[in-house]
Amino acid sequence: MSNQFHSNTPIYIAGHRGLVGSALVRALQQQGCKNLLMRTHRELDLTDAHAVFHFFETEQPEVVFLAAAKVGGIQANNTYPADFIYQNLAIQTNVIHAAYQAGVKRLLFLGSSCIYPRACPQPIKEEYLLTGELESTNRPYAVAKIAGIEMCWAYNRQYDTQYVAVMPTNLYGPNDNYDLQNSHVLPALIRKLHTAKEQNKKRVELWGTGTPKREFLSVDDLAEACLFLIQLSKEQSAILMPEDRPPIVNIGCGEDLTIQELAVLIAKVVGYQGEIVWDPSKPDGTPRKLLDVSRIRSLGWQPKISLEQGIRLTYQDFLLTKR
Repeated sequence: MSNQFHSNTPIYIAGHRGLVGSALVRALQQQGCKNLLMRTHRELDLTDAHAVFHFFETEQPEVVFLAAAKVGGIQANNTYPADFIYQNLAIQTNVIHAAYQAGVKRLLFLGSSCIYPRACPQPIKEEYLLTGELESTNRPYAVAKIAGIEMCWAYNRQYDTQYVAVMPTNLYGPNDNYDLQNSHVLPALIRKLHTAKEQNKKRVELWGTGTPKREFLSVDDLAEACLFLIQLSKEQSAILMPEDRPPIVNIGCGEDLTIQELAVLIAKVVGYQGEIVWDPSKPDGTPRKLLDVSRIRSLGWQPKISLEQGIRLTYQDFLLTKR
């Protein structure tokens, strides 16, 4: 890999407090990067174009990781669709355009696998973008993310920038959200099975049938992949993302498992020995969602953290969060 960052390269991480942003900060620090630019929402409102332009003009970052976004589950997306499309479009538009104006050549935009059609063939290839209907529950969010991809592509073609959009699979890891009301499945299962163990419950009931299959990636593996991609040479980037297609790269482990298998694995990690029962009256969601990761694999990148190892690290983080 070429174009390694120097220790004093000014690097801006938008959304540095989130699950992905905090993992990017850890990965950059491990690589010896000392000039990391970070601003809380109170310090810099990314929906304010003037404030964003002023920040870029003053700080002059050379590299940008755009991990800031308004995110939420199905209920939040259904309740606040206008907030989701407005805030995400504003954040992306302001940051990408200000980055270009400030002469930033390298930018990485965090997307989401929800950009792909609802009824995608499996595993999902990058070229399936815009080939079918989106999932209606999060369409405003998905459309905003698709606009961000299109913007990166347009700036690359018109201004010779090297802006890349990554589509991660289901992420988990330190700094996750363990709230049962609005967390994702893996941290929710950690919370539920840990609580059942603490309360000595002989059985715990989980939603659905347990049969849907999902792919999971440690957020620290995602951060490593992001650093790998943004430091590719111009020639490597051209091979991975030719000009005639959107500059998107799926990031995952290429393997999935059932929610039932996941629950058994988490129970083993947290030490819950009771019975796990399933409530089939509750929704299952999409039967399967697996990303095709052959594009990034073709350049030699692959994840290092096994699912069990990653769950153990996340459980340790959960125990610290609880205190």
